[in-house]
Amino acid sequence: MRMSGIPFGTTDWSSVAPISHKGDMGVATWRTRQFGDIRVRLVDYSPGYVADHWCEKGHILFCLDGQLDTELNDGRKFTLTPGMSYQVADGVDAHRSRSETGARLFIVD
Repeated sequence: MRMSGIPFGTTDWSSVAPISHKGDMGVATWRTRQFGDIRVRLVDYSPGYVADHWCEKGHILFCLDGQLDTELNDGRKFTLTPGMSYQVADGVDAHRSRSETGARLFIVD
């Protein structure tokens, strides 16, 4: 990822309008900023959230609060708790997430 053409700025995430995305169960609420080709999100997963698709998009994901369980299409499973992150490239290791308790994530993709 090359970052260019982005002047210095700050984001007050509380002022970014939330958009809800339903999962197979629960809701993911996204607050999104776009900087050229780079999407930056603050995402809240409701308790009981289960994604409705296998994602093949690359991400750098940081868990701020709660717990996120992610399964890869090869069966491997990973759990993130506050202070943990994962990274995956586009088109590598399709993944699907869920959260029993809810989670807050900071995501760059």
